[in-house]
Amino acid sequence: MFKAVVFFPGVASCILPAILLPLVMTAALLPSGAGAADPAAASFYAGTSVKILVGFERGVAYDLYARLTAKHLGQHIPGSPAIVVENNPEVGTKTAERIYRVAPDGMTLAVLIPALYLQQLMGSGDAGYDLAKFTWIGTPTKSHYLLYMRTDAPYKTIQDISASSVPALCGSGDEVTTGYYLPKLLEETLGAKFKIVTGFKRGPDVDLAVERSELQCRALTIDGFFSHEPYPTWLKTGFIRVLLQTSAKRDPRLPDVPTLNELMGEYKTSDSSRGLAKLILASSEFGRPIVAPPGIPAGRAKTLRDAYSQAMKDPALVAEAKKGNLELNPGTGQELEALAKEVMAQPRDVVDRMKKLLGK
Repeated sequence: MFKAVVFFPGVASCILPAILLPLVMTAALLPSGAGAADPAAASFYAGTSVKILVGFERGVAYDLYARLTAKHLGQHIPGSPAIVVENNPEVGTKTAERIYRVAPDGMTLAVLIPALYLQQLMGSGDAGYDLAKFTWIGTPTKSHYLLYMRTDAPYKTIQDISASSVPALCGSGDEVTTGYYLPKLLEETLGAKFKIVTGFKRGPDVDLAVERSELQCRALTIDGFFSHEPYPTWLKTGFIRVLLQTSAKRDPRLPDVPTLNELMGEYKTSDSSRGLAKLILASSEFGRPIVAPPGIPAGRAKTLRDAYSQAMKDPALVAEAKKGNLELNPGTGQELEALAKEVMAQPRDVVDRMKKLLGK
């Protein structure tokens, strides 16, 4: 059989049957990896600025993670665009509606509240977006939740709250914030009793009400709790105690705090209520997600996703996160896209239970 000698730069020559030569040459010309990123990305992004919308004030966990990302993301995008964080605390949960309507060109990203799917599933206020259609870029962390309580409140454990005839007084923004849906979930799964004061525009406003003795408790993310004040100082000085965490295993920083799973076992929580808990707490898997609008060209979406994944592994970013007590547990855009589609595909009976639980 006729044979051909094939040469590749930097690779020793090899002798192949001629019948295989077209296949080898075709493979050599293909881009590495399926679904290659946009080859024109460098010229598109060079000299430009990419905006990250954050519907929260500076200094809170959503903002801290966004700024950490912004500092390192640009150098991993071909063309090295500048990355600019735009804070708009007055927008809050409306950030999702804003990013959903911007031009699908890959020039605007946004940080979303992880539990927005609850709002859409319940039909709250005509959401104005479809969570499953966003272009999911990634998340820097997958954070679980905790409930803290003033130490001078008459509740030392979750069991105390369940046994009391007087509900614990917690504060929150609206039904898609941790401060609202975690206490409601504890009512469903553990029989705890809470009175939730809603309408706070910002998390720090809830904390201020706790400090003033107007409230007793608040639920928030574990990473937010340990990443900035006043929580570490409050915990150290004994002003508050943590009563519960939702992680599968106890967080090393909270070794004496029981998990929700432990307590559901103790309370013999029903399978149906456990299933509802799993759905509601899926928000922890979204973490602090960054999205782009629907309809971005596939190549550009891959460029952004790849750049985000590379940035999360960048030693400089990792070191800065460690210095700032920002826990990293990244998730990819592909993982978030699959999760969004999964949580939105809920049967009617589950949605009805969720509406009842959250008072809708």
